[in-house]
Formats: sequence, structure tokens, C-alpha cells
Amino acid sequence: MKKYAWIAISSFTLGLLLAGYLFLYLPEKNSAAADVFASGTASVPSANLFASPAPQEKPTLDFVTIAEKIGPAVVRIEAERREPSRASGFGGESPFGDDFFNRFFGQPRQNQPEFNTVQVGGTGFFITADGYILTNNHMVEKDKTTSVTVTTLGGKEYDAKIVGTDLGTDLALLKIQAKDMPFAELGDSGLVKVGEWVLAIGNPLGMEHTVTAGIVSYKGRSIDTQSYQDFIQTDAAINRGNSGGPLINMKGEVIGINSTILTSGFAGNIGIGFAIPSNIAKKVVIQLKDKGRVVRGRLGIGIYARDLTEGMVKQLKLKSKAGALINSVEADSPAEKADLKRYDVIVQVNGEPVKNGDDLRFKIADVLPGGKVNLTVVRDGKEMKVTAIVDELNPEPEKGQVASADKDIGLSVVALTPATARRYGLRTVEGLLITEVRRGSEAYRENLAAGMIIIEVNRRKVTTVREFENILKQTESGDEVILLVRQELDGQAQDFIATVKVR
Repeated sequence: MKKYAWIAISSFTLGLLLAGYLFLYLPEKNSAAADVFASGTASVPSANLFASPAPQEKPTLDFVTIAEKIGPAVVRIEAERREPSRASGFGGESPFGDDFFNRFFGQPRQNQPEFNTVQVGGTGFFITADGYILTNNHMVEKDKTTSVTVTTLGGKEYDAKIVGTDLGTDLALLKIQAKDMPFAELGDSGLVKVGEWVLAIGNPLGMEHTVTAGIVSYKGRSIDTQSYQDFIQTDAAINRGNSGGPLINMKGEVIGINSTILTSGFAGNIGIGFAIPSNIAKKVVIQLKDKGRVVRGRLGIGIYARDLTEGMVKQLKLKSKAGALINSVEADSPAEKADLKRYDVIVQVNGEPVKNGDDLRFKIADVLPGGKVNLTVVRDGKEMKVTAIVDELNPEPEKGQVASADKDIGLSVVALTPATARRYGLRTVEGLLITEVRRGSEAYRENLAAGMIIIEVNRRKVTTVREFENILKQTESGDEVILLVRQELDGQAQDFIATVKVR
């Protein structure tokens, strides 16, 4: 009996020791099973919406640690800028719409002040120790902003220089004169997973250094067909003033730059915010630092905006719905020179598959002007190889020249070329495009405005600024010149005659 009792006591003691070992020394195995955010196994394929299933390092930081680590790198940005009034003439209506004149010419309309001073506030963050700051373009638009002030978490103020801006991604790079600044690291946004925790830090509605938390709601969200943003959608609370601030993962890396929100009426955040992926920002920052702007490649095609349908696959004799369908080909463009045609479907760029039209835009934009691009195109079910030499998508706008230094009628012009006409969406490709009309000048009194085209001067066709200058030099001060002016409205050209005195 004693023998059995001894065996029972020994077995009980060994069991307690084993249970204690498992509980005290193997906690990692127990906790791993409860990690609902752990990545899937490599054998399970993932959809394009989600990150690749490659193993991801387990997050090691909590909300408090992240806020303490990244918070000092976040700054408040206050910008003052001059917003030009709208273009003059035609009853106050611009022939191309307000955006055209705001973007290219900034001509004031009649009976309005020439400029309005506007103050805007938002967020940015240091990306280097020597004072480079990343923020949004809409905060510090280069041609309008007159001053930028940066305030750190410690309350120190700096005057900031605008190094470069990019409308296509809504990113801007600033620089202050400082050293040893706390900065945030740009992580790999390609590894971000839908459902993972993120933090946003910024100055929403003037509330400085506000930290909000949420999850990644969606990846690759496209809001329009003109930008190059490919947004990360999040439900972390983002409001006006958060613009330009960081979106941070649980490793303390910036994986997005907060840019915009979807709202309803006058409401603020409704749980839908958008951030520019850090992988896009990395490429943009390099060009902004080197060139002050982003240079992108252009093919010169219109692309079908939606994904291809099963009906299109059948009619166009495609193998799948992947690819970008060409809607139109611009005259004298790289696409026309490469013999691309409407209804062609581009399925590969330099050997890489093309998912859809947005994917094609990104791939072509990454090719520097003058570079060759090898395209795989399907035409009527037949696959063909095409090589195109891309040109620049949006060259810097040409500044108009004053028509004559000696004789003045109050306007500046630039010679129209097919490339200039294409840039401004004009059908007329010859003549002189008016880029500025000075207030109070003879041209201003005759209701001439930026965007109009001078076709003839004194019944002589003009295609260069030099020809215009020569005619003005031959005209006595006080005499009139007769201008044949063209105005394009809704794609229709209307010509009229104007007489302007030479001063």
C-alpha cells in the first residue's frame, strides 16, 4: 500500500513541475495562438488588396511608446499665401473655368482686389535630422505661398523654405535651418495589411499634437483619375489640420502621409480618411530635393477609366481582364509615333504585367522623359511588341514675355506650339497665347484676358513674340493696333477684333 502511495505522490509532484514549466517558460507559444493579426502562411495566396503573405515582424510598440517616439518629430505648419482674384472680362466668367486661371495665370477679375491674403494651418513632420519636413502640397502651394512658419512640439518657431511641391501626389518638401532634429522614419507601405492598427498625429482643428488611433480600412483606394496617390484608407480620426501629418504603424514607422477626408456636408471626420503611401513619398522626396518638382513620363493616350469587363475580354479577344484599354491617341504624341491605336490593350510595360489603367499611369509616370519603354499590346487578339520613347507629362509652364520693352499695350504673351496648346487644352496651335494682362492697361480696358490667343496684328498673322514686337516698334505711341483675338469656349473657337492703343 505504501508503495502505491509513494508512486501516486511522485506522479503528482512531477505533474506539477511539468505544468509549471509549460506555464512559466513557454509563454510565447501560448500567446502566439491568440494573435488575430498574425500574417497567413506562405501557401495561401493573397488578393491584390492586401499585402503579400510574406512573414512580417511582430509589432513591438504600444500606442504610448509610439506617441512618445514620433510625437517630437511632428510640427505645426502655418502658411500665408496670396490667392489671386479670378480673371477679368466676359462678365467675370473665365473662358476656361476658375481652375485653369488659378493654376496657370492667376488673372484678377474686374471690380475685385487683385489678391486676397489667406492663412492656412496644418501638419508636417521631420524626415531628416537636418531639418527637411514632409507635408501636403495643398498646404504650401509654391506659386501662392508667401511665408511658412514651422512650430515644433517644444514651441520653437522656424521660418521654412519651400524646397519643392507636387500637385500629382499632394506632397511638399520644406527645409528649416536646424540640426539634430528628431525625425520619423518612412517605412514600407507595401507591407501594410488591411485591419492592422495605425496612429495619426497632427493638429486637427487647431488642437495641437492630437493622437488618434484606428485601423487600415483599405489599400489602393483611387479617388480620381488624375492624381498619383493610390491612397491608404483609415478610420483613424483625421480632420482639417491633420493634413501632412504621419500615419504610423505599430513598429513606429510612417507608412502614410495624411492628406484628405471623406465628409458629409459640414461634418468633420466620419471614419474615412486617406493617406499617401510612404513608398510613393520616398520616390517623390528625392525628386523634390533635387529638382524642386516631380518629372513624369507621358505616352499621350486616353485610358478607359474602369476595369475591363467580361464582354470586353470577349470582343477584344483577350486572355483576361488585366490590362489598360486605349480610348484615344493624341496627335504627335509618343503613342502615335509608336503606332498605338484606339482599342489596343496594353498588358505589359517593360515585362511587368499591367493590372488596369491606373497601374499603367503609375508605370509610365516612373519612366523619365526621353526613356524607352517596351510595351506588350493586344490588338484584335494578336499580341505585339511596341517600343515608345516617352516625353514629359507636365513641363513647367512657360512664362510669357512682355511684347515689347519700348512700346507697351499691357500684356504678356507666349508663342503657341502644339505642345503648349496640348498643355492648356487648346485646339489652336498657332498664334500668341496671352498669359497676363496688367490691371489698368490698354489691353485690360479692352477686356483682353489671359487664355485668349492673338491670331493677327494689323491684319498680319503672328506666330512668334519677335513678330509682335516688330509690329509694335513700327507703331507710333498713341496709335492703335488692330488685333484679331481668338477665345476658345467649350471647345468652340470664337474670333473677334480688338483695337488697343500703344503707349
